[in-house]
Amino acid sequence: MSHLSLRIIRDEHAALSAMLRSLSMMVQRGPVKDSERQNYFEVMRAMLFYVDEFPERLHHTKESELLFPPVAKRAPHISAIIDQLEYDHARGEHAVRELAHLLLAWELLGETRRAAFESAVNRYISFYLEHMRLEETEVLPAALQVLTPEDWKALDDAFSTNADPLTGKYPTHPDYAGLFSKITLHAPAPIGLGAA
Repeated sequence: MSHLSLRIIRDEHAALSAMLRSLSMMVQRGPVKDSERQNYFEVMRAMLFYVDEFPERLHHTKESELLFPPVAKRAPHISAIIDQLEYDHARGEHAVRELAHLLLAWELLGETRRAAFESAVNRYISFYLEHMRLEETEVLPAALQVLTPEDWKALDDAFSTNADPLTGKYPTHPDYAGLFSKITLHAPAPIGLGAA
């Protein structure tokens, strides 16, 4: 049986993975010319804002409130993994805001601050990819085994209201149209149309 919430979770993970790969490519490339600096940092800030606004605040909240508790209760063998994922959720929002601060330091104070941002963003990307891997390989299979039809209905109803613009399948709130355009026009593939 296919559940809408599972498709949305996987679509949102795929969108975030693509965003993180594009972010990594942007960091490796850096602003090539002085004339690119303003646009480069604007796009980087938009990408970090996306991560903070959608995965951190919307996606994680629903996992923490609706998915993890019944799975942990009915599949105690993965409760330690769920505890780790909850810890990740708790520190994720702080981590992305720290990245935004380090990016601003690089932009305003120059190249002497670039290495700190690069190091932090690479750690964050590794952390996040591992986080999603654990959810998809441990929690979601357990959920399929132990959740009730009522649990799935609550999850499907909650996740169906998500409007992540980068999944391309759900209605995007008009307030996010500019964010979506900025990222897709200037970030490199796989998320956007910009130069790699």
